Amino acid sequence: MIGLLQRVSEASVRVDDTIVGQIGKGLLVLLCAERGDSRKEADALLNKLLNFRVFSDAEGKMNLNLAQVQGGLLLVPQFTLAADTRSGTRPSFTPAAPPALANELFDYTVRCARQAHSQVETGRFGADMKVALVNDGPVTFWLHVAPAT
Repeated sequence: MIGLLQRVSEASVRVDDTIVGQIGKGLLVLLCAERGDSRKEADALLNKLLNFRVFSDAEGKMNLNLAQVQGGLLLVPQFTLAADTRSGTRPSFTPAAPPALANELFDYTVRCARQAHSQVETGRFGADMKVALVNDGPVTFWLHVAPAT
């Protein structure tokens, strides 16, 4: 699974001009399931992003995680993160999980996130979403948990 984590001062997702998810300070995470991913990879990625220390402490060092700053978590499904761009000028989405599996893993990750963290918002799987954010820093990290072979 892939998570593109962005530390934000605010972020929102709109579908058909309606806000479906919105947070203030926290993390916007674009999530992508790859072929071969399972709940095991989803669990590992969620654990990593909830504990990833990207917020500044009193000394200005990235030492605090999402819970420690009482931040929001906005999870947005985005299959394009798995694109193979190595050749040509058109991406291949073969590495992405099939839609049914990707949807199941996204929903599973959201359920688990809501059990572990108090403020979780989401985008909508399969929808044409408009994502707005103010990246704080900017701070952006690519988190990847490869499927077990």
